[in-house]
Amino acid sequence: MLLIEISSYAISLAPTTLHYYVQYGIGAAGSTRISNELGAGNPQAAQAVVQVVLIMSLVEVVTVSLILFFCRHIFGYAFSSEKRVVDYVDELAPLMCLTIIMEGLQAVLSGIARGCGWQHIGAYINLGAYYLVATPLAVVLCFVLHLESRGLWMGLLIGKIVQASCFASITALTNWQKQITLDKEEEVFCGDSDE
Repeated sequence: MLLIEISSYAISLAPTTLHYYVQYGIGAAGSTRISNELGAGNPQAAQAVVQVVLIMSLVEVVTVSLILFFCRHIFGYAFSSEKRVVDYVDELAPLMCLTIIMEGLQAVLSGIARGCGWQHIGAYINLGAYYLVATPLAVVLCFVLHLESRGLWMGLLIGKIVQASCFASITALTNWQKQITLDKEEEVFCGDSDE
């Protein structure tokens, strides 16, 4: 059974890992646009960029998750001909789809945070979500409650939910006009590179 779980877990990680790069790209593009708009003193444009990248991300992650969910009975056959492995991948599919959604949102929201210059806040969120929530929860679910690979996956998924929720809260509560003021104060404090 352990080999089946390991194989199924590895198969399920492949699309989630590959898909993360799509969302990371959207987040990186959003980060650049947001920082450019804030630097140019256009808070409304920065806010519009946030809305656009979030909508793009949501549409993309929901589409991919739905396709993966509806193909879950045959998806495992792309990697293995072992029926038990394919069946276990089928069981992991709902967790895989939720992970794709949460990882996608987290990647884009992290990009927004980078564009606003909140790297220090992002670092605290990431450390807290992984080391205080995801890792202990994954260990308990996997080894104490004997949920095995599903427990590991659920722990990491809950960590992603915490992470995305924190980033989403910060983004939703952002005063974009004040971001311009903060950027100008930082420029005065650090000095303008053109001088």
